[in-house]
Amino acid sequence: MEEFHKVRRLPPYVFEQVNRLKASARAGGADIIDLGMGNPDLPTPKAIVDKLCEVVQDPRTHRYSSSKGIPGLRRAQAGYYARRFGVKLNPDTQVVATLGSKEGFANMAQAITAPGDVILCPNPTYPIHAFGFLMAGGVIRSMSVEPDESFFPPLERAVKHSIPKPIALILNYPSNPTAYVATLDFYKDVIAFAKKHDIIVLSDLAYSEIYFDDAPPPSVLEVPGAMDVAVEFTSMSKTFSMPGWRMGFAVGNERLIAALTRVKSYLDYGAFTPIQVAATHALNGDGSDIAEVRSIYKRRRDVLVESFGKAGFEVPPPAATMFAWAKIPEKFRHLGSLEFSKLLVEKADIAVAPGIGFGELGDDYVRIALVENEHRIRQAARNLKRFLSTADETMHNVISLNAHR
Repeated sequence: MEEFHKVRRLPPYVFEQVNRLKASARAGGADIIDLGMGNPDLPTPKAIVDKLCEVVQDPRTHRYSSSKGIPGLRRAQAGYYARRFGVKLNPDTQVVATLGSKEGFANMAQAITAPGDVILCPNPTYPIHAFGFLMAGGVIRSMSVEPDESFFPPLERAVKHSIPKPIALILNYPSNPTAYVATLDFYKDVIAFAKKHDIIVLSDLAYSEIYFDDAPPPSVLEVPGAMDVAVEFTSMSKTFSMPGWRMGFAVGNERLIAALTRVKSYLDYGAFTPIQVAATHALNGDGSDIAEVRSIYKRRRDVLVESFGKAGFEVPPPAATMFAWAKIPEKFRHLGSLEFSKLLVEKADIAVAPGIGFGELGDDYVRIALVENEHRIRQAARNLKRFLSTADETMHNVISLNAHR
């Protein structure tokens, strides 16, 4: 039978190929060190869990919740933005709770996209940034991801030559997967560009608190006038080690927030009320939990960069996020990132995320997640060193699948 139209527009999920190989290896007894999926291994702070346990005892909280987010949660998010970025938000009209930033992005795409609308999207980037709009009937025009002077000439060309004119520009800094960090001056130029061309700005700030160089990443909403054109998405998944809780936010332009809120009201009843209350408690905290998470990821980053470098695989130290974005060693680059990732599972008992899964411009890279402890990262480096040192003798019969096409 023919595939459904929207399913047909989606490419194969390349990460699943690595996941299947990983599962098969584990079933065979292999000890796979999983640095692939960005799934935090750190426990949610005890105070947040305790608040959930306390509130869930009240049967009144077992009923349907609020899709938009309970008032206290929206006020807490507005308070966080005021403290962290100096940005004033109206919790009633400029904040909506989402089931993680991924759901927020996907439903914003549903809210604003007409069939054939053009979206400017970085490449490589987190898959939902592009696929949320593809599923909504949009068309993706890939853009540069590095936040420097090279970013804007392609944008100008896109506006000049795209028919119809692009309706939105997606930003993601600190970036998943590249770990690039934007400056406030860069955001000022983006907002000026967006206002000049009447383009919506959608900023994914999920990694705002995972930074390592005493330079907190800014929010695009810090730019004067940004509220006229921009919405920003944040998540509690990494900041508070709450990935399975599915709690995030969209904040910013009232018209866009209203559109997202209306779409969500037809699709969900919001997160479980005790989760929303616990998230409120986390946002109103003193920030010590965030600082501890940040320090753990920094130590892991340093161990990864040092140990993998000694093993013969250079990993540039990321300034932020819980990922490193590393170029595949030269001798394996012709294989592409998917085949190289499979090799690491088979030959080194290491799982990483192939760069092709984030866009075709990522195919020379792999993403390495800091989701194992320092001991396991060093063990992965030893496995890697053993694989790389014997590759010339054992890899002579490996041919890229692309060579057959």
